[in-house]
Amino acid sequence: MVQISASRQKAILRKYTRNIKFFMILLSVCLIVVALPKQAQFRYEFEKGRIWNQKDLVSPYSFAILKTQDEIAADRKAALASITPIYRLDEDIAKQQSEGFLSDLDIKWHTAGINDKMKPAYISVGNNLLVNVYKKGIIKLNTKHHRQGENSPVSVLNKNIATEKNVVDFFTKETALKYCEQILNERKDIDRAFLLDLIDDRLQTNLNYDEKLTSKLEREVVESLSITRGMVQAGEVIVTKGSVVSDEIFQKLQSYKKAFEDNARVNGNPNLVFAGRFLLVGLAIALLTIFLYLFRRDIYSDNRLVGLILLVVTAMLATLSAAIYLQIPNLYYIPYCIVPIIIRILFDTRLALYIHLLVVLMAGFFVPNSFEFAYYEITAGMVAIYTIKNLIRREQFLISAFIITTSYFIAFLGISFIRQGSFTSIDWVDFVPFVVSVLLTLLAYPLIYAFEKVFGLTSDITLIELTNTNAPLLREMAFSAPGTFQHSLQVANLAENAIYAIGGNALLVRAGALYHDIGKMENPLFFIENQISSFNPHDKLPYEESAQIIIRHVSKGLEMARKANLPDIVSDFIRTHHGNTRVDYFYQSFLKNFPEKFIDENIFRYPGPIPFSKETGVLMLADSVEAASRSLKEPDEKSISALVDRIVKYKLDQDQLKDSDITLKDLETIKTIFKRMLMSIYHVRIDY
Repeated sequence: MVQISASRQKAILRKYTRNIKFFMILLSVCLIVVALPKQAQFRYEFEKGRIWNQKDLVSPYSFAILKTQDEIAADRKAALASITPIYRLDEDIAKQQSEGFLSDLDIKWHTAGINDKMKPAYISVGNNLLVNVYKKGIIKLNTKHHRQGENSPVSVLNKNIATEKNVVDFFTKETALKYCEQILNERKDIDRAFLLDLIDDRLQTNLNYDEKLTSKLEREVVESLSITRGMVQAGEVIVTKGSVVSDEIFQKLQSYKKAFEDNARVNGNPNLVFAGRFLLVGLAIALLTIFLYLFRRDIYSDNRLVGLILLVVTAMLATLSAAIYLQIPNLYYIPYCIVPIIIRILFDTRLALYIHLLVVLMAGFFVPNSFEFAYYEITAGMVAIYTIKNLIRREQFLISAFIITTSYFIAFLGISFIRQGSFTSIDWVDFVPFVVSVLLTLLAYPLIYAFEKVFGLTSDITLIELTNTNAPLLREMAFSAPGTFQHSLQVANLAENAIYAIGGNALLVRAGALYHDIGKMENPLFFIENQISSFNPHDKLPYEESAQIIIRHVSKGLEMARKANLPDIVSDFIRTHHGNTRVDYFYQSFLKNFPEKFIDENIFRYPGPIPFSKETGVLMLADSVEAASRSLKEPDEKSISALVDRIVKYKLDQDQLKDSDITLKDLETIKTIFKRMLMSIYHVRIDY
């Protein structure tokens, strides 16, 4: 069996990882290019009321001038008004109702108590009334076409022959009944109520609205409407340089843009259009990759993080493409600021701003008024990043949303003043999409939680939750190891203030400080801060065993952290806060009491690793300084200063800080802060 060396295995793994990275980048570029609109892009930007600063625009070909939406709506309204509603005549109704009248008369005659000799007269009068009514016609008016009164024209369709009439030429059921009542009032020899009741039962509409046929005529007339008015001939000047884009010129430019896109779609080469998009998007993503390689090698080396960034960028541009395809009323409804917020919280400010700029630049090719769009979104994105630079409270999301809205409003006012030169002519409804966009930006909060879980990241929001002293592990430590808990709180205060001064993640340091000693909960009485009496369990143990118990709080802490699902970046503080230093008290005690014995020094040494970041390095110093300060019998300015200097020098001599990126200048700042805070803790009066 062939054995592969460890170096060869690492080389294969690096190549495999690099290939995956490049595949993700290529896939992201392809997805964005496929999602974005396919038509060729019109090269000119224009707005009503703006000065045309380009050279004279001459039409290269003839094209029709499109009507405005208002003109199309007016034409449609006029065309529909020209259609007379169609009513279909049912001639059988009159015959059926006359026969029904005679039948009803026979049935009710004997119960009416009227002389039989009068029956022919009733038959004659009633039948004549029905004949006259149905001869004129009973219509059921459709309210859609007859709101303006009774003088509305209608088309009566009888045996496929249409006749133009007016609604006043017909009865309704109500007017027909009144007509019959008026006629019967003149006949004193007839029981008016009896006959009128029989006739009322036989009044039915014989002119009914034909909705299907009328709607068909309306569709035909609307479809036949022209959406253009006039022509621009080839070689004709559309707009001259320096002229104001009036309504008429604006409509010509809109028509030219539509003609250009149609012409490109028919005569253009779609492969070249695709290639152009691929080059633009590929360049932007390549610049992002180079930025990560040069300035954030830690992210570049982690395919998981690169995949997250590409996912966020691709998803935002895909959302924009979907909005363009669905033709939403305004593209400013899209929450563009969600990208910089997510990247800022999960990574850092510089990367968030860089990615936001790239996303806006790519989106600018496919939105109207691209410069205006870029100004709105770049400024809003910068505000979003600035307002959550130090996320320490949840309500900062709401505060950030308010400030982003304010920045949008200021930009909206400025652009409106430039465009219209009037405050009263501003259409405030146009600002609504920006408000909706900011509200949708609040979706960043659940998205950040989802990304954390899927990609194994830790955001400032999670750190805020971890630093709550009511968290389960901290609550347990406060109960079972109260001395260690108080020590952790003091270390957190020292480390947090120091990292603020030299630059770093203060939330991360505080979380690491609070959890760095959780392993002491296994045997709290073996640590001096938890001993409340003179009894010390180490007195009965060999020095080697005591040292191992002390050292074991690191591995035990890591085990507890895994069970509690603490993030790895917090667990790093547990494994590094002692580095690979010795437990000197027990080591020196062993040498003093057993000078003749040989002992392996590693028994008394922590496993490491040493701190590898500013945050973990500061915590190591804060932990050692705080613990040692408790041994000072009479703490004063001199003793505290000497203590801090000695501990920092010891850590340097032991090479514990060589990987932590802490400079000598940083160390001086850290020492100054530690001394000032310890003197405050121990109420030391400073001599002036």
